[in-house]
Amino acid sequence: MDKQHSGQRVVVGLSGGVDSAVSAWLLKQQGYEVIGIFMKNWEDDNDSEYCSSNIDFVDAAAVADVIGIEIEHVNFAAEYKDRVFAEFLREYQAGRTPNPDILCNAEIKFKAFLDHALRLGAQKIATGHYARVRTNGGRFELLKGLDPAKDQSYFLHRLNQAQLSKTLFPVGELQKTEVRRIAQEIGLPNAKKKDSTGICFIGERPFREFLNRYIAKEPGAIKDDKGRIIGQHVGLSFYTLGQRQGMGIGGLKLGSDSNFHLPWYVARKDMQTNTLWAVQGHDHPWLQSRTLQAQDASWVADSPPAGGPYAAKTRYRQMDAPCNLAAGAGAAFSLTFAAPQWAVTPGQSAVVYDGEVCLGGGVISSSL
Repeated sequence: MDKQHSGQRVVVGLSGGVDSAVSAWLLKQQGYEVIGIFMKNWEDDNDSEYCSSNIDFVDAAAVADVIGIEIEHVNFAAEYKDRVFAEFLREYQAGRTPNPDILCNAEIKFKAFLDHALRLGAQKIATGHYARVRTNGGRFELLKGLDPAKDQSYFLHRLNQAQLSKTLFPVGELQKTEVRRIAQEIGLPNAKKKDSTGICFIGERPFREFLNRYIAKEPGAIKDDKGRIIGQHVGLSFYTLGQRQGMGIGGLKLGSDSNFHLPWYVARKDMQTNTLWAVQGHDHPWLQSRTLQAQDASWVADSPPAGGPYAAKTRYRQMDAPCNLAAGAGAAFSLTFAAPQWAVTPGQSAVVYDGEVCLGGGVISSSL
């Protein structure tokens, strides 16, 4: 065991997954005094078949036992509902598509959890995210995780200097295959557990069924790009731009159109007239944008980067796209892309990169 960090207390968020488990083990090997915290963020339907919180806690406790650390169960459900879920519903009701994981990181994991850890006398917190922190000229930089297929810097782009100064990402330097290998080697009970998808309060349940419990349905017309009514939607909140399934208009043939066999995509949502606009073909011009406006910007350096050439993602599973950044008034900015971007979606985050450095980003408000 490395004695370098002996006496330094670090609190690790143990989710029940393999990444946070290996993070805790690595920190213990480095000589830290490690305490595990299991965060409970949702309890509206605790007994639901879809929310695996209870199973995850059992897994986290088993991991803590094998590693030989204490684990504490902390309930942040009230904070989550106030700070994350309320905003999530507001955005959906306004016709946008929010990313609750980003808000959860900013408001719960690196705020409520960090505050709790500091009260426990911790010098640092750690999570199982695939990202890295580097100091450069007295400032903290957020870097991509070294495994390009697992990099999670997109979800962490709202972290600031104070938060990064207290944060460790032990698996950010590793490939996922290496993390699994370590877990197997040290006999972690969750070594083969599959990665979780989505957020606990939705879990694996059908998304529309979940939203239905909180948002009233307001059916209206689905129109094509020529203004023809081609179907009925169940409520604009239940659709997102670029969506291909679940519109109920597959195989529709309109007049003598030669492209009747092409799939339909959600292209626009008009809240004023309660109209859902759909187009045929993945490459339809309505699905392509060269510029976007973003607001509510958050920059890792605590101040905006200079305007100029960078790269950006408008959704998580996307290659960095070359673009030009221009600052707007207040916490707004615009991006102009070298190549058109597909289905740029209001409510999602545009995250800006300078090489491997994540600079921050903002919430997409519109695109052209």
